[in-house]
Amino acid sequence: MLRRLYDWTLSLAQSRWALAALAIVAFVESSIFPIPPDILLIPLILAAPTRAFMLAAVCTVSSVLGGAFGYYIGAELFNSLGQPILDFYHKAEAFESFKTRFNEQGHWAVLFAGITPFPYKVITITSGATGLPFWTFMFWSVIARGLRFFVVATLLWHFGAPIRDFIERRLSLVFTVFVVVLVIGFWAVKYF
Repeated sequence: MLRRLYDWTLSLAQSRWALAALAIVAFVESSIFPIPPDILLIPLILAAPTRAFMLAAVCTVSSVLGGAFGYYIGAELFNSLGQPILDFYHKAEAFESFKTRFNEQGHWAVLFAGITPFPYKVITITSGATGLPFWTFMFWSVIARGLRFFVVATLLWHFGAPIRDFIERRLSLVFTVFVVVLVIGFWAVKYF
């Protein structure tokens, strides 16, 4: 089944829907979806290495726009849902302290989450909820997401054939490592 999914994803690169699918996945991953766009970006680049940088650009722009949507979710839902919960538990003052600390170092959080497997959506929503300045958030998001996706594109463009061979020979191992990294990311969110 894993092999069929991998082959289907590679065939998607030749489809007229490849860019749209990548853009949608990158957008929703930055705000609500748990699966990172790399799961689609990597096979698309492996299937069409000459399009590596265009795919990275689509992924970056869509991810940053999705991050802006996540920021909006944090800002709007916090006022209607989050604040009443904090008030009920008498934690509004503790949140204000967290908010101040987060906003002092928020750009590092955006950079860290944008580059690493740490779920970026957590930081996009938190940035909106704490009121991290929107343009600071956007600036660091563009840098972080661009760096992440263009480094992947460059490596795959340059070393594509050997990497593709490695992935195809060890597909189960690569998938297992990816899932482990994803689980560790969600675990880190729980204790962040």
